[in-house]
Amino acid sequence: MERDWLQAIETPKDGAMNQKAVIQPVGRLSSPATLGWRPPSPRWLLKLIVPAGLLLLWQIVAMKGVYSKSQLPAPLDVVAATRQLAAADELWIHVRASVWRVAQGFAIGSLIAIGIGLVVGLSRLAEELLAPTIQALRAIPSLAWVPLLLLWLGIDELPKITLVAIGVLFPVYTNLVAGIRQIDRKLVEAASAYGLRGVALAWEVMLPAALPSLLTGLRLGLAQGWLFLVAAELFGSVRGLGFLLIDSENTGRTDVILMSILFLAIGGKVSDSLLGLLERRLLRWTDTFRGNG
Repeated sequence: MERDWLQAIETPKDGAMNQKAVIQPVGRLSSPATLGWRPPSPRWLLKLIVPAGLLLLWQIVAMKGVYSKSQLPAPLDVVAATRQLAAADELWIHVRASVWRVAQGFAIGSLIAIGIGLVVGLSRLAEELLAPTIQALRAIPSLAWVPLLLLWLGIDELPKITLVAIGVLFPVYTNLVAGIRQIDRKLVEAASAYGLRGVALAWEVMLPAALPSLLTGLRLGLAQGWLFLVAAELFGSVRGLGFLLIDSENTGRTDVILMSILFLAIGGKVSDSLLGLLERRLLRWTDTFRGNG
């Protein structure tokens, strides 16, 4: 804690307080927090326990020969395959292609979902018209969209980005509408009394009030986008982690298959962490329960 060393207050012998006496700091000891620096918390090490345990289990299973090397290569074999592809300038071509597709699909799907969600949230008529159809489309598996998108949009980038956007759209829309439905009715009535209608009401009242639910939907939509990406890259693609998966299966490269899966997991985790940082910054005003211990 910060300590102030204070000069003693001089008082007359009769005990009366000297009006000219002042308290003057003559020294200060600053803590690391005062300087804007805090030592790293050891709790982040807890996040590494499960991945390290899974990696150890993987190594043990490979060493025991439970599966053949062609079925389950050791972690070092996967590292060697990663180095091989990186040295040939192939790995980052596939990684960049997948990340770019997810980024574009996430942006497009999120914007469409927010627009539809606000319309449905504002209008009961729009909800009755759109909500049943959206819920029905939500139940369609990702692979069911692939042949239609290939027929309609060809085999270029557009169908892949569209499929990712479809995967992102439904979680964002569902969570946003749920968040709007939980807004206090008195808040909307008060905003309406001040003349807010339509777009102004949605932008200045509903969207901020439903922000926690929207951010949850964005994180779920991002995860769904990575899932739909694999389906998008399985067909009509010559680059991307999904293409690398199917190509490695055809060539019998199990080490490359595992490497592709690991990079998909890392990409999903890194993008979710970035979105989580944004969520904590935007919701720093909340005081919610974060668990014990």
